[in-house]
Amino acid sequence: MSSIEHAKQMAKRLRTLLQSRNQAVTHSTALEMVAQQLGYKDWNTAAAMLPSETPLPSIAFDKAIPILRMFDETKAREFYLDFLGFSVEFEHRFEADLPLYLGIHRNGLQLHLSEHHGDASPGSTVFVPMHNIEMLRDELQGKRYGYGRPDIVQQGWGQLLEVHDPFGNRIRFCQS
Repeated sequence: MSSIEHAKQMAKRLRTLLQSRNQAVTHSTALEMVAQQLGYKDWNTAAAMLPSETPLPSIAFDKAIPILRMFDETKAREFYLDFLGFSVEFEHRFEADLPLYLGIHRNGLQLHLSEHHGDASPGSTVFVPMHNIEMLRDELQGKRYGYGRPDIVQQGWGQLLEVHDPFGNRIRFCQS
């Protein structure tokens, strides 16, 4: 099956799942959502860029994208965008007054933040291997964030810089 056909199948499954939860979307909306999940601006871009033929390799995984629970959009933006320096990749709501699903990224690290009940458990921990941990510490401490001034802790296996978001989630930045 080609990558484009696989993406279409994903959109069909997404649409079916949402309909079973009384959240109907059009097929074109489902295609747009799948395109964004695959890292493309929109479906037209995805359709042009996805390979038309895919060899049948062994099972392979791309990178995981953790989903973290949030309860307050303003606090989430203050912490993740202003303090940690992430940028918004996409924002999604089924309607204007419904919960937010927010994709953010910074230098290769992608996170999804969700206000949807059941998407993630509050109090989760994400382990993030990285380089130049001292630079991150200096940047974060320089922002004088009122709810935390993280510092590096030396562990037997390397350095750890842990931050806590306003919703009880932890991100452990680690350098071996």
